[in-house]
Parts: sequence; C-alpha cells; structure tokens
Amino acid sequence: MILVIESGSTNTTWRILQDSVNKPIEFHSSGINPYYENIDHIKASQLKVLEEIKQYTVQKIYYYGTGITSDKEKQILSTLFNEFLPTCQYIVIKNDLESAAISCVGKEKGIACILGTGSNSGYFENGLLIHQVPPLGFWLGDEGSGGHLGKSLVLSYLHKEMPDDMLGFFNKRFGEMTRTDILQKAYKEEFPNRWFATFSKFIFDHRKHPFVYHLIQNSFQEFVSKYLVKYPQIRSSKVHFTGSVAFYFSDILRSVLAENQIACGIICENPIAGLTLFHKKELEG
Repeated sequence: MILVIESGSTNTTWRILQDSVNKPIEFHSSGINPYYENIDHIKASQLKVLEEIKQYTVQKIYYYGTGITSDKEKQILSTLFNEFLPTCQYIVIKNDLESAAISCVGKEKGIACILGTGSNSGYFENGLLIHQVPPLGFWLGDEGSGGHLGKSLVLSYLHKEMPDDMLGFFNKRFGEMTRTDILQKAYKEEFPNRWFATFSKFIFDHRKHPFVYHLIQNSFQEFVSKYLVKYPQIRSSKVHFTGSVAFYFSDILRSVLAENQIACGIICENPIAGLTLFHKKELEG
C-alpha cells in the first residue's frame, strides 16, 4: 500500500492506494506546516487521522506539503510517520510546489503555481525545478493567495476604505470588528494566514461588486508583477495553477494573465488527483 499525503496550510488530504484498480481510501484533516509547528503540535492536530491510518499496512509514504524548506522539517515529519506507521519502509517528503508540478506540468516544460492559503511558483522541466522566484511567506508576500486577499479586505475595513454597501455586508457577516480584535488575530493567535484566508468565501460571494473585483484583480496583478514576469521563460511557457483561490477565482485570474500576455494552462483546485494517478503507476502490474 502507498500513502499519498497532500497538505496545505489549511487542509490535508490523505489517500491510501491499495492497488491500481480499487478506489483509494481517503481521509481529511487540518493543514500541516512544519516550518511553524513542532512535532507535538502536529501530532495533536493530526492524531485522529493518524490513529485511523495505523490499521493499514503502508509500505511507502509520499508527502507533499507547505513549509518544507530544509531537512529540519523533513525530519519532523519522518519521525512522526515512523512512530505511527512502523511498517513503512520508504518515506519521501517534498514541498507542495512539486505536487503542483507533477499534477499540472508533468514531464513537459512550464511554470507551476500555487494560489491557496499562501502562494508559490517555480519553473519546471522534465519534472525538475529549474528556476524559482522565491516566495516570502505571509507577512512579506503571498500575493494572490487567500491570506493576501483576506488581509487586503481587512485592511480596507480598518482604513475605512470600503464602500458603504460593502461595509454593511461585512458587518452583517462578521459583526463589527475593532482594531484590537483584528490585531489580536493577526499578532497574538496562531496561524494568522489561516484566519485571514477565511475571508476568501466572503470575497467570492461578493466578487461581482466593483470594489471586491478590483481587490481580487490587484492581488493577482501583484502576483504577476512580483513573481511571474521575473521568470526568463514566462513568454515561452504556459503557467499552471493549483489551489482553491486559483480555481474559484479562475475567471478573474485568466483575465489578469491575458492582460499581461501570459499563456494560462491548467487550473485545478487540488493536485491530489494528479498525484494519485502518478503514484498508481507504481502499483500497476
């Protein structure tokens, strides 16, 4: 059996591949980010699904997730998997950008991007990362992501830049927020990126409002300006996307790309389907 795990900052999908024919066994849990979380925190948040998966005889694990920047994060996850899945003989841990590349670019040439809770991008050839404009994380970057959209919306609220009708919709949905309330969420509580990203649903519901449409458009344009146009291959390659923000706001995203004369490729909500097909090949025959 092969266990394929795809994790963002908000959600994690676990798929056990039994063979090349039967439907995978699937579990879901909250997001994992070993860059910010220690092993005890991850174990506590993932305990339910880890206990369920213990009953299966897993020989291989392929993990793709956010926050994998060095061997330190890989060691945290390897230790965790070895504790709960001692039958596993082979563990591969890669960052989430590689899952986007497997799902969208494959063995071709192209730029793979993630626009979910956070954002990331990289140019791939034949499955290998050739060039990357490095992301800067939530506080210094993540343009085009759910976290960035939410932060932009909340800033417009704090700076009293929302039109009156949007302000009414906002207060009806979330209640009136004080500066102190928001600063508490932003600076004192865990995972502010997740909290700001929760506003994406509200933004989606009001995306046809000119103010909100412009906010989304600006966020995508910043992603293009700060990252995509800096790739030497941008004029000769298609740009592919995974992530909920790319998927649900795909019409606006495609429009922004077209305005910048950038060729848009695949846009999918989640790379897990592509990862499943890729790793099922190991079970064929």
